[in-house]
Amino acid sequence: MSSAEITIECNPDDVDDSFAAAIADLPVNRVSMGVQTFSDERLCFLRRRHNAGQIAVAVERLRRNGIGNISIDLIYGFPKETLKEWHADIAKALGLQVEHISAYALQYEEATPLGRMLQQGLVKEVDEELSRQMYYDLKDCLFEAGYEHYEISNFARPGFRSRHNSGYWNQTPYLGFGAAAHSYDGHKRQWNVADIQQYMKGMEWGTPFVESEVLDDDTRYNELVMTALRTCEGLPLSALHGNTRDYCLRQARPFVEGQLLKIADDHMRLTREGLFVSDMVISDLMKV
Repeated sequence: MSSAEITIECNPDDVDDSFAAAIADLPVNRVSMGVQTFSDERLCFLRRRHNAGQIAVAVERLRRNGIGNISIDLIYGFPKETLKEWHADIAKALGLQVEHISAYALQYEEATPLGRMLQQGLVKEVDEELSRQMYYDLKDCLFEAGYEHYEISNFARPGFRSRHNSGYWNQTPYLGFGAAAHSYDGHKRQWNVADIQQYMKGMEWGTPFVESEVLDDDTRYNELVMTALRTCEGLPLSALHGNTRDYCLRQARPFVEGQLLKIADDHMRLTREGLFVSDMVISDLMKV
């Protein structure tokens, strides 16, 4: 158990002295914190409870209580956000000296407050070219600071990749415990009932409420493409055989010619340009 990565997720405003002290008494060795931005105005826009000033304080408290592996989440592409403002966020993130940084473009999901604001014309998405430049600048700044870009949205200092998430991207079998938790053994996916009361009754009766599906060859191929291409290692072509390998290479040819994909060392990888349009590239390689 001593070698296990045990992560707790929190927000900066969660990390008061009692929270930090409680972590010190638990076998937690990694904290993932939802920072999002160092701008109070943009935090207010996201309706977050914390303010920018609480971020560095939270990191210092965690360090003081023995947490040597901290990850923070950032968001870029806010309405009217400038490249200069994004650079300021990156600089402040680097100033925290955390081991891991995840960064995502702002998403406007339907049936959410942000989605409704976009539909009502109250906000406007950032220009695609600006969003692309923000992503490239993030990559370059973090690379210069010693972080490896090991997955589309994730950057880590050497030795600090997220082992939990890497398991998903590398098709590693896993067990899920608790209501709504998922498990995977390489061939079958299983998930527990989401209702906590039903889950508890099933455990008491010795007959857990679960659902499952056996993955067919096409589904396993699609999941391999979807996860492996997200990583810096890329898709191992040795894992594909016969018609499936031929299909993948045929679908990939236009992207290789367009320099969105590259093939080397029997691996297929997204290029720098391909990373930004990864969803489009990956979906075209999948079987429907």
